Amino acid sequence: MRRPAAVPAYDDFIADFRAEDVAAMLSGDPATGLNVCVECCDRHADGDRIGLYWEGAEGESSVHSFAELRDDAARFANVLKAQGIGPGDRVAVMLPRIPELMVAALGVWRAGAVYAPMFTAFGPKAIEYRLDRGGAKLIVTDPANRPKLDDIADTPPIMVVARRPDDEIAAGDLNFHDAMGAAAPVFEPVMRGADDPFLLMFTSGTVGSPKAVAVPHKALLSFVAYMKYAVDLRPEDKFWNMADPGWAYGLYYAVVGAPLVGNATHFYEGGFSVESTYRMLEKYGITVFCSAPTAYRMLMAGGDDLADACTAKIRVACSCGEPLNPEVIRWVDDHFDCTVFDQYGQTEVAMVVANHHGLDHPSHPGSMGVPMPGFRVVIVDDQCRELGPGEPGQLAVDTRASPLYWFLGYEGQDSPLEGPYYLSGDMATLDEDGCITFTGRDDDIISSAGYRIGPFDVESCLIEHPAVAESGVVGKADAERGQIVVAFVVLHPGHTASPDLAVELQNHTRKRLSAHAYPREVVFVDALPKTPSGKIQRYILRDQMK
Repeated sequence: MRRPAAVPAYDDFIADFRAEDVAAMLSGDPATGLNVCVECCDRHADGDRIGLYWEGAEGESSVHSFAELRDDAARFANVLKAQGIGPGDRVAVMLPRIPELMVAALGVWRAGAVYAPMFTAFGPKAIEYRLDRGGAKLIVTDPANRPKLDDIADTPPIMVVARRPDDEIAAGDLNFHDAMGAAAPVFEPVMRGADDPFLLMFTSGTVGSPKAVAVPHKALLSFVAYMKYAVDLRPEDKFWNMADPGWAYGLYYAVVGAPLVGNATHFYEGGFSVESTYRMLEKYGITVFCSAPTAYRMLMAGGDDLADACTAKIRVACSCGEPLNPEVIRWVDDHFDCTVFDQYGQTEVAMVVANHHGLDHPSHPGSMGVPMPGFRVVIVDDQCRELGPGEPGQLAVDTRASPLYWFLGYEGQDSPLEGPYYLSGDMATLDEDGCITFTGRDDDIISSAGYRIGPFDVESCLIEHPAVAESGVVGKADAERGQIVVAFVVLHPGHTASPDLAVELQNHTRKRLSAHAYPREVVFVDALPKTPSGKIQRYILRDQMK
């Protein structure tokens, strides 16, 4: 696995690591006060330095300097103040990837308020749940998403960002552009404490109802560490994180992370397509590319010809959300002359394990890497006893030895901590080389004839077959074995589902992986159920078999 030459050795770096050195990279002081808008914008607003490149679905585009973003953030902070919104108040934002989303976020933070993202694919039920639990005092949206609020009782005041001259703003709604036009471009940033929140997130709800996570200002330190050491983002780089800012990876690192270290970020408003992705990479000269595994799988499914025709010079590629299949890693390596590095995090703790582009350590396909600087990550058993290499258990963060750890619990719910350990709910193993390998969610693990089988291993094996585009693997109750492995398979175009192909896939897995882990049932489907952030919802697959 490739990484840039002449980067520091991981073990030496960790031995000398101090959280104070990361804090010194900020202009504010966590001990005396921080403002996220200042950290992400004001301190970079010299001359015409660019903070945001925006590209629309139809090819329209705009460029925004840090100075312009600072002034617009001040205007929006004044708009919020006029609405009675101040420090600690929550503002929900349900916008596509447009410049106004960045302005709204920066303005909320300038006012000392809390930004609460709303994914634009949410329906009324999901929106109502988050508005009710989050206590937002304002929701900012656009005409395309405004109708979703019509049948929600007790919505806060609604502000609409008109996109076109003929967009109508309903009576009673606030007009974003009118309010901005009347607001002054000066607003003194409100300083906040290290433990004061600046984001209100909700977990994706892969298991159970979404939980509210308040992200404090001190989390900025871990964001900086990820951008500097895992991503290895450099001043000359062109950075594109294509993850949606309605979710943690896109918000933490596209909206906050890149500007936090002084780099421009890129927004593409359109939906995913292979062609638009290659177009963005080429047009903007992207050198650092981050995305969920789904995007890499879709690029691979788009074929070698399109990939080989792309002239982009990607230096760094990162993936987060669920593990990358080894076949995808090999494909990216072959066609882009760089290795896509798998990395691991959660809404609750941000990134805590990574194959680091900026630090030299052992890496191998299938592994998530090693603990991030500032975190001690371990594998524990059911009694929270730390396990050694090769022993499967639950991934946990030892908060006693993790100076960049910041999560203190879900709002209004029981703490996920067991003593000093934050329990992730994800199963993993510690490898002999010190790397950590994901094996599945605790409730995704399949127990068959006394064997514990991780679905990811079977899924990775299946997509090595040329007919398979994607797969989702779950356990099904079986009287003899306890559970059997069932594979839901999406085929590449040009391949037809058949009993013979099912047998071929079973034999492929039996030969390539293990005789005990092959899928005893193969179900061909058109698509796999996924969360809006792209994670396979295996519990839905399990429900389909009941």
